[in-house]
Amino acid sequence: MRYNHIHLIYFSPTHTSAKIAYAIAEGLGAALMTESDVTYDPLEMEETINDELTIIAAPVYGGRVAETAVERLRMFRSTHHAPVIPVVLYGNRDYEDALRELCDLAVERGFVPVAAGAFIGEHSYSRKEMPIAEGRPDETDLRIAHEFGRQVVAKLAKVSCVENLPPLEVKGDCPYRVKGPSTPQAPVTDSLLCTQCEYCVDVCPTHAISLTDDGMYSDPALCIKCCACVKECPEGARTFDTPYTAMLHANFSARREPELFI
Repeated sequence: MRYNHIHLIYFSPTHTSAKIAYAIAEGLGAALMTESDVTYDPLEMEETINDELTIIAAPVYGGRVAETAVERLRMFRSTHHAPVIPVVLYGNRDYEDALRELCDLAVERGFVPVAAGAFIGEHSYSRKEMPIAEGRPDETDLRIAHEFGRQVVAKLAKVSCVENLPPLEVKGDCPYRVKGPSTPQAPVTDSLLCTQCEYCVDVCPTHAISLTDDGMYSDPALCIKCCACVKECPEGARTFDTPYTAMLHANFSARREPELFI
């Protein structure tokens, strides 16, 4: 069984999920590729995927798939049991139940998981003075992702249809980890550095940032703490202060490697 058409679906505020999805796609070597980037806006109506080999990639927040990603990924459905590769990106702490959750979501939406992976991306809270998986995914991660794609091709070549494959087993528990209530908080802007270019407005996946008479304002009720605005600000005018940065830097700086399930 070979697939000439692959479909990438990803939620990737800081681009880590997208980078891994593309590296896997390169390893798959398909002739045609369709991309659905749901980072910035949800689909207006449900999208049906037929028999394309699909990659679904999303970040992990607190051991679960990012809630905003889940909401937007629910807009995709397969009516022909399309094979799917669920992929999660986590910030070097742990992905806990996120990969299991993403696989279950894919099955719920009509897909058949044929392989899955948990990769490491630079943590949203990482700072230059307190790095957490800084620069990940790096070249080694991308090579692993590329080879992972090749291994999936080899696996699928051995069967005539995905229904002949045994159910994919991945790490994670069900019921999933229960996350505590999120404290409303958002990055702040240094008015002395900010040029009001509004680039942060463009990169915010939940439209939480706006230009007011008092400068750039982030709505804590809408902010998901992805810190895309912090990492993308060309003037370095955005900061997000949280004690979790120091804790994560102290306890989770040792390099972790991707975990693959084929």
